[in-house]
Amino acid sequence: MSEDGELFSDLLARWEERWQAKPPDAHELRAKHAERWVRFHSLPDSKRYAQDEADYRVILERHNTVLDELFTGQDVCVITNGWSYPGDPAVRSDDQLRLHPGSELWTSSPTNEPDPEYRLHRHSYISRIRWQPACLDLLLRSVADDVSAGVIITDTNLDQLYHPYDGGADVILANSARRDAMRERRSDWLSKHPQGL
Repeated sequence: MSEDGELFSDLLARWEERWQAKPPDAHELRAKHAERWVRFHSLPDSKRYAQDEADYRVILERHNTVLDELFTGQDVCVITNGWSYPGDPAVRSDDQLRLHPGSELWTSSPTNEPDPEYRLHRHSYISRIRWQPACLDLLLRSVADDVSAGVIITDTNLDQLYHPYDGGADVILANSARRDAMRERRSDWLSKHPQGL
C-alpha cells in the first residue's frame, strides 16, 4: 500500500457517505447537487474545441484560475478513469500513466450500460498532489481534446469538486453562497443556456 493508501481507503468511504454515489460519476453529482453546481465554458462564445495554441492558452488559463481559487495552498486528489471489459485486468496505457503519474487503482465498478455488448468496468485511479497552477496542464489539455474523460479534482475533505470536460468544467462548491460568488466573478464564462449547460 502506498503512503497515501490509508487516505484513499478512507476517502472512498467518505465519498459514498458524502455524495450518496459510487465514485466517480461526475455527471450524476451535478444533478444531485444543483444548488452548489456551476458550469464554466473554457473558450469565449461557448466554443467547444481549441483550434490553435492561443485557444489552448485560454483553456488552461481558465481551468487554472478556477482551480487556484478552489485549492490554493491545499493538497488535492486527482481522479482519472480507465475502462476494461468484464474479466479483463485494469491496465493503463503509457499515455494514461504519463498524464496521471503516481496514480494508483482506487476502485472498480461495472458501468450501467443496458446493452451487454457495451458493458464495461470503470477503473478509477487516484493520486494526491500539492496544488499549484499549471501542475495539471498535460491532463487538462488531454481533457480539452476529449482524450481523457471523467476526471475529478477535489480537496482531501471532498468539500469541493472540479470536473473538467471537453468544453469547460463543472464545479460543485461547498455551499450555494460560494457557488453564487464564483458564478458572479466569472459570469463571462457562463453558458447562455437557461439551465447553465
